[in-house]
Amino acid sequence: MSLQSFRFDKGLFGFRHRLWGRVLAGLMALTLAVVLPSCSLSMFETQAADVPRIVEGLLSDPKTFNYALNNESPNIFGLTYEGLVTDNPLTGEIEPALAESWDVSDDGMNIVFTLREGLKWSDGEPLTAEDVVFTYNDIFLNEEIPTDTRDILRVGEEGKLPQVRKLDERRVEFQIPEPFAPFLRITGLAILPQHVLEPLVAEKDSQGQPKFLSAWDTSTDPDKLVFNGPYMLERYVPGERLIFERNPYYWRTGPNGEQQPYIEQIVWQIVESQNSEFAQFRSGGLDDMSVTPDNFSLMKQTEEQGNYTVYNGGPAPGTLFMTFNLNQGSRNGQPLVNPVKARWFNALEFRQAVAHAIDRETMLNNIYRGLGVLQNSPISYQSPYFASEEDGLPVYEYDPEKAKELLLSAGFQYASDGRLLDWDDNPVRFTLLTNAGNAIREAVGAQVKQDLGKIGIRVDFQPIDFGSLVSKLSDSLEWESIVLGFTGGIEPNNGANLWLADGGLHFFNQKPPPGAAPLEGREVYDWEAEISNLYIEAAQELDEDERRELYVETQRLTQEYLPFIYLINQYSMVAVRDKIKGVEYSALGGALWNIHELRIAEE
Repeated sequence: MSLQSFRFDKGLFGFRHRLWGRVLAGLMALTLAVVLPSCSLSMFETQAADVPRIVEGLLSDPKTFNYALNNESPNIFGLTYEGLVTDNPLTGEIEPALAESWDVSDDGMNIVFTLREGLKWSDGEPLTAEDVVFTYNDIFLNEEIPTDTRDILRVGEEGKLPQVRKLDERRVEFQIPEPFAPFLRITGLAILPQHVLEPLVAEKDSQGQPKFLSAWDTSTDPDKLVFNGPYMLERYVPGERLIFERNPYYWRTGPNGEQQPYIEQIVWQIVESQNSEFAQFRSGGLDDMSVTPDNFSLMKQTEEQGNYTVYNGGPAPGTLFMTFNLNQGSRNGQPLVNPVKARWFNALEFRQAVAHAIDRETMLNNIYRGLGVLQNSPISYQSPYFASEEDGLPVYEYDPEKAKELLLSAGFQYASDGRLLDWDDNPVRFTLLTNAGNAIREAVGAQVKQDLGKIGIRVDFQPIDFGSLVSKLSDSLEWESIVLGFTGGIEPNNGANLWLADGGLHFFNQKPPPGAAPLEGREVYDWEAEISNLYIEAAQELDEDERRELYVETQRLTQEYLPFIYLINQYSMVAVRDKIKGVEYSALGGALWNIHELRIAEE
């Protein structure tokens, strides 16, 4: 699963574009740059004047160019890598990508892929079955490589991993130990270049770790990077922009055999806020932008004169939520969370009270301008496994009096001035974080602070920069409460690393990352273990009706025990310049999912 800001991926969809299971939450809408230094801007415009290109925006710099070590957005991989298969965001069907075909055994435990003939890497080297076997056996399945990808490849209660072997130069066999319903879709994971990366996996650094762990970071010269997707990274200027050039060896061709993609260059410019993106798009500097509820009306009014189209795909395939750090562990004798506050957060009545105290209808109407729906499930609306109230999901209506009753029943008390106190007379006060620069999330956090103030809880709301937030979630594990979002998709198991009790993104009660000091006293609740087991069972179940019921039960449990308090599912909206031809917008894929066949009209 990926955080949206961990994996928004420029609106591109599918495993080649984003791994729902590897990502934390929609921390950002991708935006475009405001200002470049005048000298470099003029040089850039001169050089690119006659090049067919799309210019987009980004709220922060990417954190790595190493696909296996990435678990966040923004990242470059939706443009630069493909896997054996991909998802069609219009139909939800699995389609061939690097593999032209596959054969599945009757028992579903053996899949043989046949690669397309003549595949090449961006440096011109052949892409063969050896690369597929290397990618899986030496990277994804290699216990020395701390990649979250391994979580979604595990099969059954014992977490067994598939066996991958080469049959010949174009055929690869995958064997799994037992039936595993989502396995075919999972093989959309990016294939990586053996001829470049194998020595870095084999060689060790001074600490005995594979050199691969420090390879292909954002300081790496783009000339050293090798890709198989439609584009390759040509240039990266930290804090300013990324420039992608068309991969001359990309496998797709048009109806007359012409090289795809048709658009030669993609530019991502880095800005600080969505307001900057809005201003740049309105002035003609951007070719597309995420449309937010506060600017939707204006954007619709000026579509024709602005020569763009606003697309509304309905509920976006993702989540927005508030969550508390339920981790009761300590590191070197120091609790991750103040024990007083940890006791509050781990009281179910406290979380239920908070859920009842947040006025989501007002949030939807005021912040989202009605452009969304109330959210009660971690699974995307577009998924056949999505559950609603009709399936028995608990729903927390706005009811501050009910919230107070729950708090009193749990032993909390009220001071004469209306402040909420705990059983030891400690004032109930905690810090709520989100990513700075996302106007919607900042407004949501401000309303949560206001709403909880009405039931006597003081919230210190602090938007912080994305890098610091990621560090708290994945490294220090020291935080109290956060407003975040996750990307989503059709297959729930892609988010297994969020729900497995020891999953790499089980961040509301996270185990320490590989190589970090161990935790003492971390506890896993019975309901956590049950959700974890249900995800394993659902992945094993081949009957679709039975499988859906298992996922429905996971959604019932998440709503009952509230590891996440789900808020609003905003509509998926984007504005795209009319000069970009061939756009087939969908909430699942965004505007540019078919980037290889888009064209720029002559002006």
